[in-house]
Amino acid sequence: MKLSLVLIVYRSDSSIAQEASKFCEEVLKVKNIKANRIGSDFRRNDIEKYLCNPDLQPDIGIVLGGDGTFLKCANTLADYDIPLLSINIGGNLGFLTQEKDFLFDKTFIEILEKEDYTIDFRNRLNCKVCISGTSRDKKIIKSYDALNDFYFKSVEEDISPTNQIQVEIDNEKVNEYKGDGLIISTTTGSTAYSMAAGGPIVHPSIDAMIINPICPMSLASRPIVIPNKSKLIIKPVKQSNGEIKLWRDGSKCMTIKETYYCQIKKSESPCKIIKFKQSTNYYNTLIKKLDWKGDLSKKNQKS
Repeated sequence: MKLSLVLIVYRSDSSIAQEASKFCEEVLKVKNIKANRIGSDFRRNDIEKYLCNPDLQPDIGIVLGGDGTFLKCANTLADYDIPLLSINIGGNLGFLTQEKDFLFDKTFIEILEKEDYTIDFRNRLNCKVCISGTSRDKKIIKSYDALNDFYFKSVEEDISPTNQIQVEIDNEKVNEYKGDGLIISTTTGSTAYSMAAGGPIVHPSIDAMIINPICPMSLASRPIVIPNKSKLIIKPVKQSNGEIKLWRDGSKCMTIKETYYCQIKKSESPCKIIKFKQSTNYYNTLIKKLDWKGDLSKKNQKS
């Protein structure tokens, strides 16, 4: 890959990540590659000045932090069709990040130049918040995109977290989930909040989404994996006590009132993730993160 300009985004509240961004900038400078550095606490209009001008359009973005830092960047930068290289700085190995050794031994730049990598196209979800019973051009209040998941939980002020949420799939009412909430996840997000709530692990290359109830009151309410071409309608049930809050990738979005509904489907713009061929693969990451046994024959050879 021929690089002329790189956008470096570092985790704002981490001095280690900030120093790593300066190191990264110096490595690129030696190769006569320009770089713009910005902290992850940016607002969208802060970063658009680097992206709206074609002469300032970066070839790639390098994200220094953990999975949380990457999620924010992914949802901001995906619409600009910029491949993202995420390197884990200051934390444990994540599902979306490469090992930090690639940065500090300076091999990352050689790998990029030799194109010894693949680009994963990770599907995102789009959620449109709409008002019921309004004209088509006025019904959409807000639109959000998420790489991992959207989920619905009661607002903090409620005495009880229990709520009741109706789900329609492709214009067919499927269920009303009563419990602590509901997660709509991508396969990338299957190893995030959905997994913590008992959902299945689904390989990110599978074109699907996951509907997963949070602590349901009925044992009949089970997680379900559906095709990614499906269209979901999520509504709070009027008989339910309290409003529900919409969250995206761990961040609060807005309150969903009784007169609102959410339409969730596959986003038009996927996230491009640069994966080094030399890096830890998906299954080894699962083994390390979840403390699985892995290949016992290799362990026996070492003993």
